[in-house]
Amino acid sequence: MLRIGLTGGIGSGKTIVSNRFRHLGVPVIDTDQIAHSLTTRESVAVREIVQEFGPHIARDGELDRNALREQVFNDARARRKLEAILHPRIRDEVTTRMRVLDAPYCIIVVPLMVETNFQDLVDRVLVVEAPTEKRRQWLAVRNGFSNTNIQQIFSAQASDNERAAIADDLIRNDGDIAQLVRRVDDLHRRYTALAG
Repeated sequence: MLRIGLTGGIGSGKTIVSNRFRHLGVPVIDTDQIAHSLTTRESVAVREIVQEFGPHIARDGELDRNALREQVFNDARARRKLEAILHPRIRDEVTTRMRVLDAPYCIIVVPLMVETNFQDLVDRVLVVEAPTEKRRQWLAVRNGFSNTNIQQIFSAQASDNERAAIADDLIRNDGDIAQLVRRVDDLHRRYTALAG
């Protein structure tokens, strides 16, 4: 099975792309969804996060994701500590899910592919790129983030150039959704052919 790693900066359109692959019948493993499931109420990971970051990070056993996000985006050392708790568990879960798939190819969504060195889990890397201003507008509308929040997130993530450097395939999200969907459909045909 061909394993395609899908990545891109926050607000670049990864969700639209991965949802289109799903619609086309391609199995999609999303590491953000795995991270969310690992940090449900009173999970082992939440207990470790609270132990590392303090009790203010959780209320009644439920992770305060906003407080945690604020802390790790302002402190690279704190971000590395969080990654040390979550990333090994995420990798294990991705590997487990891939083992049971029966498809020509699958998509593994890893937003922080460059930062986490998940490339060894995939055969090809697909990067979704979008103009910075479009991403800023989307994040302000979708998440209600301020310009300061958005800049902190951008600064904490790899640059477009760093992502492009590891890309085998690049999909540009610089038009409307219909155009993006057509580009995904083209890649689907290509990946199906590559998978043999």
